[in-house]
Amino acid sequence: MTVRKLVRTVPALLLVLLALAGPLLAPHAVDQPVTAPYATPDAVATLGGDQLGRDLLSRLLSGGAPLIATALGIALLVTTAAAALGILAALRPRLGRWLERAADLAILLPAVLGIMLVALAWPGGGRLAVAAAATVLGIPYAVRIVAAAAAPVAATGYVETAAAGGERLWYLMVREVLPNLRATLLALFGLRFVEGVYIVSIAAFLQLGPQPPAADWALMIRENAPGILLNPWAVAAPSLAIGLLAISVNLAVEGIAARPTPESAL
Repeated sequence: MTVRKLVRTVPALLLVLLALAGPLLAPHAVDQPVTAPYATPDAVATLGGDQLGRDLLSRLLSGGAPLIATALGIALLVTTAAAALGILAALRPRLGRWLERAADLAILLPAVLGIMLVALAWPGGGRLAVAAAATVLGIPYAVRIVAAAAAPVAATGYVETAAAGGERLWYLMVREVLPNLRATLLALFGLRFVEGVYIVSIAAFLQLGPQPPAADWALMIRENAPGILLNPWAVAAPSLAIGLLAISVNLAVEGIAARPTPESAL
């Protein structure tokens, strides 16, 4: 790994590890009031208190793991499904036309509206409903990207030779086309992860995902918005955490997916 890739990757890894280990590092219980509501930072609460006087730092450390896990699950499912359907569409053009038409129709539905419909209709709602809706609604757009990238690969001579030699469809997909889409799929995974973070955050802000008293970064923003003038950290800290997570992961995936050049390799 080059120095440039390492520089791009390390911040994301550190932030993700900190978020995952956050519940173990929290100095107080996330549901235990330790100070006055919207108290400013002091020795007891490093970032002050939230609307109920709970320690903001503890809730911030504990609120990242569920968000990252949900966004990671969405990104993995969307990327896997898009890879299978996109490569299939490239190798079987007749079927691909129907898949692309179906994807075009599905893309017309706004993501936030679709998530609201699914989350409100899902028994009990919650984070699982938001994740399921985000996965289903994210697949059509991702399929179009993978199909466009796989089409030139499927038309190459070695793929056509393998097909003429009687190789099965799964072999063509997994052994011939898929390895040539590494950069595309990594970039797609990064985009889907970032979008997953934003979608889950928006849903939590709209109270469609996790519910109080759960510690969640987006939910913290909504809950503490009325007291932003009393303790700005109550809103600024989770907002910065979401922004830094999205930016660092995007840069890391971009660095990993980029092909090394003689000038950049050290």
